[in-house]
Amino acid sequence: MNGSAQVQPSVRLDFEPDLVVAPITALVPLKPLRPTIKESRKYQQILASVRAIGVVEPPAVIRDPSRKAQFLVLDGHLRIEALKDVGATEVECLVATEDDTYTYNKRINRLTATQEHRMICRAVDRGVPEERLAEALGLDVTSIRRRFRLLDGICPAASELLRDTPCTMAGFEVLRQMTPVRQVEAAQLIIDQNNYSVKFAKALLLATPPEELVDPRKRKPKARTAQTAEQMARMERELTSLQSQAKAYEDSYAVNNLELSVAKKYLEKLLSRPRVVRWLSQNEPDYLEQFQAIAAISTLQPDTTAAAE
Repeated sequence: MNGSAQVQPSVRLDFEPDLVVAPITALVPLKPLRPTIKESRKYQQILASVRAIGVVEPPAVIRDPSRKAQFLVLDGHLRIEALKDVGATEVECLVATEDDTYTYNKRINRLTATQEHRMICRAVDRGVPEERLAEALGLDVTSIRRRFRLLDGICPAASELLRDTPCTMAGFEVLRQMTPVRQVEAAQLIIDQNNYSVKFAKALLLATPPEELVDPRKRKPKARTAQTAEQMARMERELTSLQSQAKAYEDSYAVNNLELSVAKKYLEKLLSRPRVVRWLSQNEPDYLEQFQAIAAISTLQPDTTAAAE
């Protein structure tokens, strides 16, 4: 080294340091909303939350280079639409310095059932009424109470195993019928098989000996209990077959994944250009929707979070 002070590279901010209050009429969406979007459950939940407590996460926008008074919406289209429906005229926005439309939702980790349980417990402990929570989350009070009592009867060891997994409320309700030792065994089996469906949890309950149930009197009808051994044997055969199929898929997975990754990266780069996105939204909105869906793919693993509760 020559003894001179080493020049540290400057850090470029991806967002302006302060939130900007912008008129809703000055926000220009970069993608069209589906005509039926307002009928979806997701939109109704957002609308209920905005009505009850306002916007929690500010929309992300970027200044329109061609019109100084306008902003292009990068993330938060549904929140802005909900604000329009409740009669709001302006909203605080997070102003980006770079257009990264494809990165926002892709980096989100959805709340697990146990995380949601802790969030609701914390809110209730702080004095938030159940009715207000239900209104903000777009749920009924009964559902809020189910989530509040999620871990009642679940041993700490099983709760810890399933803490960061997509195990559903209904899955925990099935585990609650087992003794603590059996809960831990069942939780480990669920994780090992990567199967968080309610049907799999009920199959484990079906195979649980009466002495490992909290209340054996609530066990299945005798006609079904007699079939337990046969059903478990069938399930084991199906799991063995599934593992064989998974091994076969591994051979072709790497090539297919590489091709998909290349296509995905290309679309991400394409959609990072405002001019391209504007042209597609005006001329080929159907292609734009499909391109955005491909660019937003974050995993090739099957979605197990949508199991019925």
